[in-house]
Amino acid sequence: MKLETQILEDHQAKLIVEIEPEALEKAKQRAARKIASKTKIPGFRPGKAPYPVILRTIGEGAILEEAMEILMDEVYPQALDEAGIKPYGPGSLENVPSMDPPRFEFIVPLEAEITLGDYQAIRLPFELPTVEESEVQKVLEDLRSRQAVLEPANRPAKKGDQVFIHLDCKRKQPKEGESEYLFENRPVNTVIPGKDDQDENEWPFVGFARHLVGLSNNDEKTLAHKYPEDSPVPLLGGQSVEFHLRVEEVKARILPKLNDEFAQTVNEEFTTLERLRSEIRNMLESQSKEKYEADYVEQAVTQLTEGATIKYPPQMIEHEIDQQVERLNNRLSQQKMDLDTYLKVNSKDLATLRQEMRPLAENRIRRSLSLFELSKTEKIEVTPEEVQAESARTLEQMAQYLQGDKMRRAMNKDFIQDMVGNISLDLLGQHTLDRLKAIASGQAAIEQAAAAEAPAPAESDTPAEEPAAPAETENPA
Repeated sequence: MKLETQILEDHQAKLIVEIEPEALEKAKQRAARKIASKTKIPGFRPGKAPYPVILRTIGEGAILEEAMEILMDEVYPQALDEAGIKPYGPGSLENVPSMDPPRFEFIVPLEAEITLGDYQAIRLPFELPTVEESEVQKVLEDLRSRQAVLEPANRPAKKGDQVFIHLDCKRKQPKEGESEYLFENRPVNTVIPGKDDQDENEWPFVGFARHLVGLSNNDEKTLAHKYPEDSPVPLLGGQSVEFHLRVEEVKARILPKLNDEFAQTVNEEFTTLERLRSEIRNMLESQSKEKYEADYVEQAVTQLTEGATIKYPPQMIEHEIDQQVERLNNRLSQQKMDLDTYLKVNSKDLATLRQEMRPLAENRIRRSLSLFELSKTEKIEVTPEEVQAESARTLEQMAQYLQGDKMRRAMNKDFIQDMVGNISLDLLGQHTLDRLKAIASGQAAIEQAAAAEAPAPAESDTPAEEPAAPAETENPA
């Protein structure tokens, strides 16, 4: 076998393989016997007809096609081995430029190659933000709001009131086959926020409740709104709609006083208002620290990735896009919607959607490859004890939701293996991020310097004691 290897720009290899004509003839003989064993040839038992008879009966085309499959199963692995190539995934037969001599061209996606930059030089200031008193106060006001007493207000609505309405929503330009109305006569009640308050999850859109200021019982109003393309509700993405509302009732909200008695209504453990304030501050500090550290690590990962040289084949991108499409499909299913409907509503086809997903897929691949290479370079490991402890916690959580037979059915061998594998990968990923954080904050350098300066353990001048001779035992005889 003759072999020529060409490395392509897209991190694939072209293998040009030439084999001896005799090898093709032998493959055709084997192919003929294989076909004859499954085909009835008059005058011969299955698999016993001679080659010329099979050739006349079946035709050279069918035999050659089967022979090519036999050769591919043998030649391709041998070519990979001789070329010293580690493929990312299955290769493909790209071309057969010659049959005399037999020559084949394979395209093989290569394993990704990652060369990290000077990641040890990554430095980011690590300064946890301070929780302001205004943030504590905002949580207290939210708790007060939940305990508000509602009273009819015979006046126009103002900030702080709770307004009960009936709401219609229709598309401005419905497409063929679409209903004009998204919904009709839906009962809605909402609180008009204060000047500095804003709920990012406000429905049907952020800022809607502010349009109710000045309206009284039985008043009506029409509003136009266009949803952004990246609306959290895929059905509404990019939609221009018109809302029509009618006020049923305006109610004033009477808030409780902020005192020790109020604190005890939140939780009997909070005997004083100051105790409640302290607990809220602790909670906010914990949440702030968690978010800050997540953002901090993400910045460090970005610098790690930007400093790395990464090569990967196009098949890796397509695989990541496949996974993104699957995740979108799952989210749509939870919203009682399918992918085809989503594409029609957003005037897209699957090819356009995949192209839009490409930048995110590329970023995810570069990120994961950089972190995986960092874990190898830093020799990061996960201990069996860690995996065992985390697996036990996972099973304990499952037991709270799955009882009896359901739990037993779930605990099969494949499930346990998958669970342990996923836990191991998650732990490895977390340890890698922790290491990157230590590097970026300078903590790793401090620890390395301290270890280098630490005195070596002194050698004892006292000679080691001779091991005691084993005690003699009585001869049982």
